[in-house]
Amino acid sequence: MITKRLRHSGFASALCVLGLLLSGSPAQAHPEDEFCAQGAGGLDPALCEALAALDADEGGGRDLQPLLDASGQVRGFGSTLGLYIGIGVGHILPAGLDHILFVLALFLSSTSMRALIIQISTFTVAHTATLGLAAAGVIAPEAAIVEPLIAATIAFVAFENLWFRDMPRWRPLVVFGFGLVHGLGFAGFFGELGLPPGQFWSALIGFNIGVEIGQLSIVLLAVVMSLLLRRRLPADKSAAVYRRFVVVPASLAIGLAGLWWAITRTLG
Repeated sequence: MITKRLRHSGFASALCVLGLLLSGSPAQAHPEDEFCAQGAGGLDPALCEALAALDADEGGGRDLQPLLDASGQVRGFGSTLGLYIGIGVGHILPAGLDHILFVLALFLSSTSMRALIIQISTFTVAHTATLGLAAAGVIAPEAAIVEPLIAATIAFVAFENLWFRDMPRWRPLVVFGFGLVHGLGFAGFFGELGLPPGQFWSALIGFNIGVEIGQLSIVLLAVVMSLLLRRRLPADKSAAVYRRFVVVPASLAIGLAGLWWAITRTLG
């Protein structure tokens, strides 16, 4: 009975990922725009105004003004920090499906908490570094190159999960390199917001914190679901059954999604 449930759960997760893939690409120019249309539950009005101005003048050339709060006053460090924490979280949950799948692929490859911590920490350090460098103008990522590469990293990690039962020794190095690529993706979106003068550091720090909150929320949810599921398995067969009916089908679905995005983003 348990293995049947796991079989259905594994295939259901695979179908869910493929369904999200077929329903639309996550690589939208301004994924937060849709939240501005949701009324009071959406994003901060100041951010919505900034996004509207950005959409109206795609390509730059406009004079940026400091972000204002609800009372019309220029936002301070703390206010801007809080605003961009929300933007960072929203960029991952729910807009960043590709980043979510990458983190889940890392989780599925981790057979111990130590392996998970190593991979997530390495990924965090790497994407934080390139986000900061790109946001400061030291490097200039090209979305046409970065977006297909991000998709390819998803496919690589997910398909590698099918070949190795435990995290390979070289995985932290691979994750670090892939984290640099994902950081360029974060920087591309961050740069599209067109940051006003005097609010760069508060916005950058807040955005990065928000991204980490979103990322760690995914990891925490996956850990909780995994622990609940493993408690229902026989102790002597837990690892093998979990891999067969959860890790393999989910990694296969994530890998196919990443491969599809890599192809469509390259051709598009």
